[in-house]
Amino acid sequence: MGPAIAIKTASVLTRPFDFRAIPPTLVKREAAPRRAKIWEFNTNLHCSIIGTCLSNAEIRQVLKKFGMASQDCSDHELHGIAVSMAGRHDDTARALHKALDQRHKLAVNQFARADTEDAVRTLWRDSVRRGDIPGAYWATLTHPLTNQAIIREAFGEVHMLSHLIGSANRADTRRLCQLEADKAALEAKLDRQQQALHDAVVTRDTQINQLRQALADRIVSDAPTGAPADQTALHDLIADRERRLAVETRRRTVLEERLQAIQAERDAERAARVTAERACLVLREELEAVEASLATPLEDSPSTRLDNVVLLYVGGRPNQVAPMRAMVEGLGATFLHHDGGVENHQTLLPGLVSRCDFALFPVDCISHDAANTTKSLCRQAGKRFIPLRSASATALLAALRIPEMTGMAEAAD
Repeated sequence: MGPAIAIKTASVLTRPFDFRAIPPTLVKREAAPRRAKIWEFNTNLHCSIIGTCLSNAEIRQVLKKFGMASQDCSDHELHGIAVSMAGRHDDTARALHKALDQRHKLAVNQFARADTEDAVRTLWRDSVRRGDIPGAYWATLTHPLTNQAIIREAFGEVHMLSHLIGSANRADTRRLCQLEADKAALEAKLDRQQQALHDAVVTRDTQINQLRQALADRIVSDAPTGAPADQTALHDLIADRERRLAVETRRRTVLEERLQAIQAERDAERAARVTAERACLVLREELEAVEASLATPLEDSPSTRLDNVVLLYVGGRPNQVAPMRAMVEGLGATFLHHDGGVENHQTLLPGLVSRCDFALFPVDCISHDAANTTKSLCRQAGKRFIPLRSASATALLAALRIPEMTGMAEAAD
């Protein structure tokens, strides 16, 4: 965690966060001085609080008490529900606040000793340097002496940390092919081990049965003699067979436990492989779109023209809007943009959706309210919406090549 935090601090110094995008009032305490409640924070902070300070399992546990977490709910859907509930002064919000306090009790008690604003800021910065973000973030935001400036500083640090995580995805992509090869080798090795264990169990059971049959035959053949020496030898033989049987039984138990462990490991590897293959498929589609655009510029390829198609892009990063607009308009399409509610009011969305043919939004750079509103408006208007994997230009480029979009352009011609 140390190196990552050092890089993040450098990023903050070279590319400061635009605090103008944050509303001026980030928390309104109903009574002072005391620790702030989660529903008293501005809704812009709820996403970072829930996503940073609670695990997916803890969110699911809280929402399950109120019947809001079905079995088929994804982690992203549960996160969105929790963010929406955090701003309500009801039992669900109180349960979320209680879960946060219990999870970060140690950090809250540590920050409680701070008796000035500078002391709170110092504790926060020390926690950032150590990489102890979740507990310190919650304790800082809720501290009675925390002001708007401290909240903005803490939010900016957490915001930049999310960018660092995104940049690490490129290295993860390079490791993906190696992971797939390793998983294939592990599965082959696992199959061989399972077959070997199965053969060993079958051989052992066969030997036990043979020994039991030999013992029974010996007892039957020696029983009529009645000689004491023969009886002693028979008892010794039975005792020896019983000892060998006990050893084989223990060995079988160990082998069965090992087989179960290997099967569980195999199932986990298969699940991880499926997840990796899905992620790899999305990345390969984006890579193919980029390679195709490098080989033949989009505007020079008749099959990728989007004449008379109107696209609405909701959310994203402000510095990427201009290049995306140029790329889309270069294909002959019309590019509409709504920032998701940072500066553009959400009341503008219905009019923009009614004008567009497709609505696109990056799931990693849009508020939950804006994403839900966009999907609801598109369903009402019968328009197609396309969630993008990220706010990158490659994700948009891959979406521009889907058959539905190019087919609409050809139909309009």
